[in-house]
Amino acid sequence: MADRLPVTARVREIAADGAPDLAALVADGVPVILRGHAADWPLVREGKRSDAAAADYLRRFDQGRPVTGYIGDPAIRGRFHYDAGATALNFQARPFALPEFLDRLLGDRSGTAYYMGSTDLDTYLPGFRTENELTPAGGLFAQHPPLASIWIGNRTIASAHYDMANNAAICAVGHRRFTLFPPDQIGNLYPGPLAPTPGGQVVSMVDFAAPDLDRFPRFAEAVAHAQVAELGPGDLLVYPALWWHHVEALDDFNVLVNYWWNAAPDFLDSPMDTVMHAILSLRDRPAAEKQAWRAILDHYIFGPDEAVTGHLPPAVHGPLAPLDDQGARRLRAYLLHRLNR
Repeated sequence: MADRLPVTARVREIAADGAPDLAALVADGVPVILRGHAADWPLVREGKRSDAAAADYLRRFDQGRPVTGYIGDPAIRGRFHYDAGATALNFQARPFALPEFLDRLLGDRSGTAYYMGSTDLDTYLPGFRTENELTPAGGLFAQHPPLASIWIGNRTIASAHYDMANNAAICAVGHRRFTLFPPDQIGNLYPGPLAPTPGGQVVSMVDFAAPDLDRFPRFAEAVAHAQVAELGPGDLLVYPALWWHHVEALDDFNVLVNYWWNAAPDFLDSPMDTVMHAILSLRDRPAAEKQAWRAILDHYIFGPDEAVTGHLPPAVHGPLAPLDDQGARRLRAYLLHRLNR
């Protein structure tokens, strides 16, 4: 588990008074804990009474839509990952009625791992957010509606991965430990295959409970840059998009509610599409060419806008102009034409 790693840095904590300014927090570029921010949520209160009370509370909102549950043999020690050859996943997925999943989770003490991940609250538990809601300052979620999800399980591990959205995660029942790494540590975390993945995102191949530094020597450098967040019921953890996070649920019954949001315009494509296209167009070119293309990308994509268009009259900016919905459609049509040649 992550407490075996020599991680000394702790995620900073701030006062949890009032509506959190999530936009400002992620703009700081580092994770932060608002201790006890959701302590008054009914789910948090029920969870402090008992696991059964929390499960009964969740059953109130069930509308009978099957959920997807993941089941792992006791031998995986709660770590939902790959088999020994990394050619298949080490767990099974199957549909459950939510009450059945909760009954299995509460009643099975065999060491079997149960996990229900990233389940949309509005679809599967309508009404839950009326009683348990995160309301950030400045109307952020009105401007950028979040994907609000619930995660339920026992002593499970979500291996280190990143998401493409900012995250506000509330530990509602039980305790969780997040070990977080800045985005520049990607190479030191040894990402696994692009597909299949245990949960939709690329995960680290390192077993944090027993890291093999002969096979993964750069992982020691990642650990030197890690921060740990220990969360209890009602605590809120906020961190920016693309931060790697390894998540351990530490009790026999755990519930987390999270909100993913991104302030990028809806007409933008996924940056992972760019990565895949770059694999197609750049990765296997000669080294000198790749370095030259790095300079071109720095100029057009990562550098200041004025360096790109400041010397050009607006009439000839074309795709270099600030992007809007119409411009995005034109670019997409151009790329589709090129890709289908």
